[in-house]
Amino acid sequence: MKNTLLYIETFGCQMNVHDSEQMAALLADSGYKLTENIMLADLILINTCSIREKAAQKAYSLLGRLVKIKKKNPELIIGVGGCLAQHIGQKFHKNFAHLDFVFGTHNIDRLPQIVAAIKEKREKITEIDFYESVNSIGVFVPPQNGKVSAFVTIMQGCNNFCAYCVVPYLRGAETGRPSEDILEEIRKLADQGIKEVILLGQNVNSYGKTIGNGLSFAALIKKIGKIPGIERIRFTTSHPRDLSDELIRCFTEEEKLCEHIHLPVQSGSNKILALMNRGYTVEEYMKKVDHLRNLNPHISITSDIIVGFPGETQDDYQETIDMMKKIRFDSTFSFKYSEREGTEAQKLEGKIEECEKLRRLKQLQMLQDRHTLDKNIALENTRQEILVERRSKNSKDDLMGRTRSWKIVNFEGGLELTGKLVDVKISKGYLHSLRGKMIDEEAGSVD
Repeated sequence: MKNTLLYIETFGCQMNVHDSEQMAALLADSGYKLTENIMLADLILINTCSIREKAAQKAYSLLGRLVKIKKKNPELIIGVGGCLAQHIGQKFHKNFAHLDFVFGTHNIDRLPQIVAAIKEKREKITEIDFYESVNSIGVFVPPQNGKVSAFVTIMQGCNNFCAYCVVPYLRGAETGRPSEDILEEIRKLADQGIKEVILLGQNVNSYGKTIGNGLSFAALIKKIGKIPGIERIRFTTSHPRDLSDELIRCFTEEEKLCEHIHLPVQSGSNKILALMNRGYTVEEYMKKVDHLRNLNPHISITSDIIVGFPGETQDDYQETIDMMKKIRFDSTFSFKYSEREGTEAQKLEGKIEECEKLRRLKQLQMLQDRHTLDKNIALENTRQEILVERRSKNSKDDLMGRTRSWKIVNFEGGLELTGKLVDVKISKGYLHSLRGKMIDEEAGSVD
């Protein structure tokens, strides 16, 4: 079968990245080969995110630019998927006449059939139905040559209904995969050279509550840890309310579980957390942070924070700053509150002006930059185990890998080390990465 070219533009989180990988894997059987040149593509997919307005606007902008490409190549097929497609659906066709199809978050597995129908009939298609089970969750993505880390979706959807969030409406209720299916996928990945798996879900902590053959999330991690070839286990994202003592203990009991947890706090004000419907207090969150650090002092804790939520006073904002100074996160993803249609937060009074949201965000990010830099400088002269991922983007002489705590390290070395675990002595800590030298075990010194 002759290869035709597929271009995918992905907006949003790691789950969206993996969804795009699954789209490419599904379409490969129909003869589609990925290209990085959008001008050469026969099929363009835009995998959207609607969590924040910025990501949505980027998707709209790209769609607008595709008009010229479609005029030059009328046979070009253009599709939009992801959360924004699920939300807007048929309206996409009204706003973008050059768009061929729209597919929702439960319809990824239907891509080959949708594309075939477009080719045959050249009619507009919209498929955004929800299903009791999401067939695309388990689509296997064969690792690319040289790849050492892989995403594995263990569940999708969310039952929490945070006031600002559209995920439950656009991804549906929590649905998980049977544990044996997950383990079998990871065994296949290990057989093909994958050393690290990153377990994905909107709230991985809740795995096992609805499905999982009786396994809790912690028990699933322990089973993955016994799979030969897998050296490292990571997961994202966690909801603080569902972070169990059993899972916290895994960071000391399970050798392959890396010392890093992404634990979104969103605000340091109990009033704002209640308005957000987060289901925990600042004190409860900090107690879990203390528990994590008491059991594993070297654990890296990262988080998400929203500023400018409706009703957030300067005092509420200051409580977030005070919390950050106490916890000192390794890094955070921080955002201005972005109103999303259909959420409970849309109905709240006390909207914050954009200029004030921006002021608060900049101040918060400056504080976090200081904390991140301090954390990285503290690693200077320490010995770190690095999983080598690839050649560094900054230098042809350098390799890039990550510590177990998810920090990027650049150091000199040959490509034959890709996929190997090596020890590196950190020589310099920067804001976004670390610099190091590989330790020569035979010589008993640093190269």
